[in-house]
Amino acid sequence: MRRIVAFLIAVGVFGLDRWTKWIVETQLSAYDSRTVIPGFFNIVRSGNPGVAFGMFSGSSSTMHTVILIGLSLIAVALLAGMLWRIERLDTASAMGLALIFGGAMGNVFDRIRAGSVTDFLDFYAGSYHWYTFNVADASICTGAALLILSMLKSQNKHEVRAH
Repeated sequence: MRRIVAFLIAVGVFGLDRWTKWIVETQLSAYDSRTVIPGFFNIVRSGNPGVAFGMFSGSSSTMHTVILIGLSLIAVALLAGMLWRIERLDTASAMGLALIFGGAMGNVFDRIRAGSVTDFLDFYAGSYHWYTFNVADASICTGAALLILSMLKSQNKHEVRAH
């Protein structure tokens, strides 16, 4: 049952990510911007040919995109394998992996379809901007945070037992 719930969460993240990207792609032109909360949050349309936070986005080589797609597919396959063995995981780790898997699927879908990932959430304060991101990125970061918290919690349990 946990496996089904985890895969449903991943499918839900993928679906929400695709839906929000579709709205942005059909309602905003390239590099268009809509203010949501003045001085704090905009919806923008941008394409990220790199990975998280725009890393490696400077290359326009076709091989660059092929390599990123290949690495992304390997990561997705590894995540699917880890989720398949969900009975070995605590709840926070299982949910973390489900969020990461759904987000990774959303971004790899974009990369295969368009060669880049659609980003649109733009948070800032004054002249300080965070990198533009999307629902998949937010899910991946949230999932990673859950995994880290789970590891820290597990480590604390082992330290208490050792004393």
